Amino acid sequence: MNILKVSRPRVYSSSAPFPSRIAWNGADLRREVWQVARVPAVLEVSQLVKRYPSLVALDGVSLHIDAGEIFALLGPNGAGKTTLIGAVCGLVKKTSGVVRLFGTDLDVDPLTPRYSVGLVPQEINFDPFFTVRESLDIQLGYFGRPKDPARIDELLEALSLAGRADTPTRALSGGMKRRLLIAKALVHRPKLVFLDEPTAGVDVELRRDLWAYVRRLREDGTTVVLTTHYLEEAEALADRVGIIDHGRLLLVEEKRTLMERLGERRLEVQFREPVALLPGAVSSGKLSPDGRVFTFVEQPGSGSAAEVLGLLYAAGLPVADVTMVPAKLEDVLLRVLKGAAA
Repeated sequence: MNILKVSRPRVYSSSAPFPSRIAWNGADLRREVWQVARVPAVLEVSQLVKRYPSLVALDGVSLHIDAGEIFALLGPNGAGKTTLIGAVCGLVKKTSGVVRLFGTDLDVDPLTPRYSVGLVPQEINFDPFFTVRESLDIQLGYFGRPKDPARIDELLEALSLAGRADTPTRALSGGMKRRLLIAKALVHRPKLVFLDEPTAGVDVELRRDLWAYVRRLREDGTTVVLTTHYLEEAEALADRVGIIDHGRLLLVEEKRTLMERLGERRLEVQFREPVALLPGAVSSGKLSPDGRVFTFVEQPGSGSAAEVLGLLYAAGLPVADVTMVPAKLEDVLLRVLKGAAA
């Protein structure tokens, strides 16, 4: 009879390797399982409340954000996004609730964990009399870090500021100032970065460059929390999405799952000549009054666009052109805000 012997698990930290060893010895199987200790979430928020005399800005918000993910926090103006970020970063004094950074309760130690956090605020907040390079040097000092010319050069190059390194910040354009804010948030190599409307007012080229750099940050293990009104930005970058409105977190979900659950793809078919009737098997969709365009919206639980298109071809209809409009995060956000989410 073969006997499986499992030795007592050894617990390793997240920085240790995770080996798995199987040794065979005749009829005996010896397996040693080494377990990795659960790494605490980068950010844990529990029942967070911020109440002003005439407004509840955060109303019992709870969420956790794991290491190495890009989390998009979405919602309309005044929903509570910036207030939530401010409560984590120490810019807003909470009314109640618990905030943990890297496993540390900020009520117990409000300073140490925040040395590993970077913030790109919505407002310009640097001294206009220093140069770009000097501003980054000073920022390193704020976080107790030694001078790091190589890191500064890396960010200047990545954010297309190398040619302005010795320019006083007051002489920068609006877009260049926004680039400098991003560099300041990243220069001390934070483990968690908040990007609060990072591409507001910047050109398309910088926006794309920033997207690429954010993906690189994730590859390096940095956690990114993004707020933006450019839903294309969140759709391109986010791993998970949280939607907040009136201080309440309405949902937190994997972006792909959310898009599959609430997204609607639209099929548009143009015919070479007017069509009077659709095949009987096509029970949904809309034919234009002139009979030249058929539109079908693919919804969860309905037939697929591919199936409907197959029926049109099988019926011999004179199909001239087919367009598939993918689901958009913008539409999903509007559905959730309007209460359409189940």
